[in-house]
Amino acid sequence: MNVEQNTRIAAWIVVALLLFIALNNHLLPALLAGLLVYELVHLLAPRIRLKQLQGGKAKIAVIALIAALIVGGLSALIVGTAVFFRGDAENIPMLLQKMAEILESSRAMLPPSLVHYLPTDVDALKDTVVHWLKEHAGELQTVGKETGRMAAHILIGMVIGAMISLREVTEDHRHGPFASALIERASRLGASFRRVVFAQVRIAALNATFTGIYLAVILPLAGVDLPLVKTMVALTFLLGLLPVIGNLLSNTIIVIVSLSLSVNVALGSLAFLIVIHKLEYFLNARIVGTQIRASAWELLLAMLIMESIFGLAGVVAAPIYYAYIKDELAARKLI
Repeated sequence: MNVEQNTRIAAWIVVALLLFIALNNHLLPALLAGLLVYELVHLLAPRIRLKQLQGGKAKIAVIALIAALIVGGLSALIVGTAVFFRGDAENIPMLLQKMAEILESSRAMLPPSLVHYLPTDVDALKDTVVHWLKEHAGELQTVGKETGRMAAHILIGMVIGAMISLREVTEDHRHGPFASALIERASRLGASFRRVVFAQVRIAALNATFTGIYLAVILPLAGVDLPLVKTMVALTFLLGLLPVIGNLLSNTIIVIVSLSLSVNVALGSLAFLIVIHKLEYFLNARIVGTQIRASAWELLLAMLIMESIFGLAGVVAAPIYYAYIKDELAARKLI
């Protein structure tokens, strides 16, 4: 093998090792935050026409300002989301409690064949949740005891992404063979992240918009007022960032809350969500098909495998890692 092949293989090994370390050592939030800032800078910088700026210092100042605004905006968004779910009257704990009460009270309205699969009461539902939490205690550390550490990782990741964006403006772009191979791998990973995340954000926004119209407009016009509408719309967007499985989770929440009024409302909600997702199926095929170039079954299989190895973090990382692997294979014309 020649030098180019050796350096490319070495770069693949290094990148694979780094991606494994990010998942295995709870550094995925930092990796995703850094990639997000880096890609947003690259998305916004061309709109300012840096080539028309005179002098390198002016370009650096503009890129630094863009990066600072992105880091500040994302930080404010994270804090605002946390405040919304903690401080709002319609918060997540209240939603979970409401779902437990609905399941308990709706047993008499449901067919016996369905009642068999429901918890017997609120305590049984709580026991089920506690059992699941114990099984996934290690995976939920960043959401519980280590929330502060995860926030620090996210902030550090965003700063690193901003610094890398600045470096590209200041350096002379002359690299050795190994460094060039690593930069190529990093560029492919960034492009895969951009295709997956940006496409999924568009899908989640569409899903949340349709759901919001149904919950806040169509149902009230029909004389039906569901509780916790704001929380359900917000969760629909956040869960929608997870391909395929996110929609299933948000739909389950909406249908269960709809049961608080009647079985007919729950069935109506289920029917509407099915229609919406049939429409979204074509939108997803257009958005994901052109951006990620992966079918739903491919993503589900990747998420299943990654979840079995890395847990919840694997579910989040699977679409990005899978898109990157496909991109590398396609570049070598192996698929």
